[in-house]
Amino acid sequence: MPQSLPLFPLQAVLFPGGALALKVFEARYLDLIGRCLRENSPFGVVCLTQGTEVRLPGQDEAVRFESLGTLALLRDVDAERPGLLRIRCEGGRRFRFGRVSPQALGLWQAEDLQWLPEDPPLPPGPALQGAADALTRALPAITARDPHWLAGAARPDDAGWVAHRWCELLPISLQARQRLLALDDPLARLQVVHAFLLQQGLISAAAGG
Repeated sequence: MPQSLPLFPLQAVLFPGGALALKVFEARYLDLIGRCLRENSPFGVVCLTQGTEVRLPGQDEAVRFESLGTLALLRDVDAERPGLLRIRCEGGRRFRFGRVSPQALGLWQAEDLQWLPEDPPLPPGPALQGAADALTRALPAITARDPHWLAGAARPDDAGWVAHRWCELLPISLQARQRLLALDDPLARLQVVHAFLLQQGLISAAAGG
């Protein structure tokens, strides 16, 4: 895995296995995507904690972002018109970085990367099965509204995958999503999601085992 990575800060959290659609029109990010296409290389998505996604002319706003992010793998690029790309990405492995170096055009490069382990494929188990079953029931309606919402095949028997998809769906803050992304134990992540679903009445206690 590379030890440095170009960054795309967003007001969003990308989870492993998740789908991300972006409309790219800023010169700096058109350059970034063009480089990724030429080199067949990924970039990193990190969540903004200060500043905005789009830099306005003459703007000199301080920008800060999380030091833990997710690899973005380009899956589809459509040049809708000159100066505008529509891209679709899939979330890959999580990473932390030790430092960030400014690049030309206002881009950033993460250095001293630490690649975090992928979730082991663990079943939800009886106590958390209610979250997996509720997601399975919801998937047909979700994918009917957005056929590209799933980046790959559904894996309802994988606790990490179920937790990640709920993290994308639930009405929680970016800070909460970031904290869930940072959890290394997929069962612990699904436990938090399961408790939220119970609290919101989206599943019943009986469904949880």
